[in-house]
Amino acid sequence: MMKRFIKFIVGVSFFVATSAVAVDINAYFDGAYASLEDTKAKLKKAGFTVLGVTKADKKGMYNSVAFTNETLKSVSNAKGRGFLAVMKILVDDENKKTRLANPDYFARAYMQSDYKNGMLDSVTEALKKEFGPFKNSADKLESDTLGKYHFMFGMPYYEDVLELAEGKTSELVKKVEKNAKKGHIFTLKISENRYLIAVELKKRTKKFVKKIGIENGVILPYTILIEENKAVAMNPKYYIALSYPLLSMTEFTKIATVPGAIEKELSRLFR
Repeated sequence: MMKRFIKFIVGVSFFVATSAVAVDINAYFDGAYASLEDTKAKLKKAGFTVLGVTKADKKGMYNSVAFTNETLKSVSNAKGRGFLAVMKILVDDENKKTRLANPDYFARAYMQSDYKNGMLDSVTEALKKEFGPFKNSADKLESDTLGKYHFMFGMPYYEDVLELAEGKTSELVKKVEKNAKKGHIFTLKISENRYLIAVELKKRTKKFVKKIGIENGVILPYTILIEENKAVAMNPKYYIALSYPLLSMTEFTKIATVPGAIEKELSRLFR
């Protein structure tokens, strides 16, 4: 009886201790505004490589800039972790704002059990030096939730990726680049047999960003991870919910056809 009581007390103490360290992690930072060209220059000055730019709206007032550096590539150079090789920043020319993806937020989600505290602090500090001071966005999730995040019961987790194609890695890369045509934004070689490719979604499909919040337009472009002779992409139901943590079920319902449309578009790239 006493042993069971002790186990109960230990279990409760562990639960309380674990809960106590859980903190809110903001998905984005709002930083000092810079034009598209100035943003590219600032990223280069901070030691990043600009990979490509994607319009998040028809008029081009919102542009998502994708970038990387050696730290991002090194950390993400493991099976299933390649999506973290790229970070993005949204240049909002309409409201004169700049929104950056929080490296720690997405690292916690994408690295899963491989996540380590502070693993991308150098990336955040480099960005803060050029675009700071930062103001935290309202979008956030608890730290102990991110590694096991899903929108709701029955919805996909990080590991529930879309399996798009199988074949020799080099051939899969060539196929995407050829079939995407002008929609091919960039190909990032993470290591010898691991690539992250970004493609533009069709205009009709990517309108969902405007419907649920163009301020989080860094969700674009969509990326495909090719490694170990397989091509996969994050499940849209997971990726959209993660990128819009304030999204309600009603708002998600408004774009109910979008995940299916994205999957079809990505699958066609391998025909």
